[in-house]
Amino acid sequence: MAETIEHTTDIMSSMTLKDTPTVSSSTTPSETSSTTTPSEPSTPSPTTPVEPSPIEARQEKLLQPLEPSILSQEKLDFARQVIEKDVSIKPWWVNKYKNEAAKNWDKFYKRNETRFYKDRHWIEREFTVYKESSKKAMRSLEVGCGVGNFIFPVLEKNPDLFMYACDFAPSAIELVKQHKDYAEGRCEAFVCDLTINPLTDHIEAESLDVVSSIFVLSAIPAEKLEAAVRNIKSVMKSGGMICFRDYAVYDAAQVKFSSNPGHKLDTNLYVRQDGTLSHFFSAEQMKTLFEQEGFTTMECDYVHRETINRAMALSVDRRFLQAKFVKN
Repeated sequence: MAETIEHTTDIMSSMTLKDTPTVSSSTTPSETSSTTTPSEPSTPSPTTPVEPSPIEARQEKLLQPLEPSILSQEKLDFARQVIEKDVSIKPWWVNKYKNEAAKNWDKFYKRNETRFYKDRHWIEREFTVYKESSKKAMRSLEVGCGVGNFIFPVLEKNPDLFMYACDFAPSAIELVKQHKDYAEGRCEAFVCDLTINPLTDHIEAESLDVVSSIFVLSAIPAEKLEAAVRNIKSVMKSGGMICFRDYAVYDAAQVKFSSNPGHKLDTNLYVRQDGTLSHFFSAEQMKTLFEQEGFTTMECDYVHRETINRAMALSVDRRFLQAKFVKN
């Protein structure tokens, strides 16, 4: 499963600095979808995305430091009203998009290769456990590694760290292995669907110190999350940590999805134009999920970032969930 933080069309195009957010186009990648959908006239497919301008694309810098959630009650109420009015598409379409999630991510990486995401140099700032790996040898796993924008910056700063990396898109793993810094003595990448393929086929049971899940679980339907977390747990040491960041409920992207009927699959789960999924989580949902699978919640907080394009007088409130869970 693949990383997703920048995998949205610019959502600033319909929001102003002065106005209450009013959204008018779907939150989707700007590339044309390659997903083929059988015709069923009574159920429309997701709407066509709006192509972001170069200025908007430059301003959408989502990887800067995050602040505690400061969304006003007025904005939260507005988001809740929009989301609650949205209805799910027909079950036939829901099943189709859920079943084809891996295939659509594979198409995404074949189309975009390494051009879509920037390297993530912010990890050690947000998750200091990776700084500790520079002081002692550690073994880590990144689930949903995409094309390696996380693993290679971390490996560069931590010479004693060994990293496994998995993704359910074969094209993404091929791109990781083709990277100039990929070295078998430092990392091992493999294809794996967390919901069905045992990680222990590639990693020794209970051997990892830390696992990163960065905008990954949002690509998984709710009914499969328990299996994914249980799978991750199987390769972690007692006391090992999961570093988690993902989309949070009432994020501007979710409001935009709900403002354009035809994207909602289930509660807080949506489909993009290219057929990939986006799940928005509450803190309570994630705490319950991990704690029932044998983890202790160290922290689990909403974080906020206001994305501003001053040249166009546009503003968007992004809302994420960041957490640390430790295996009992």
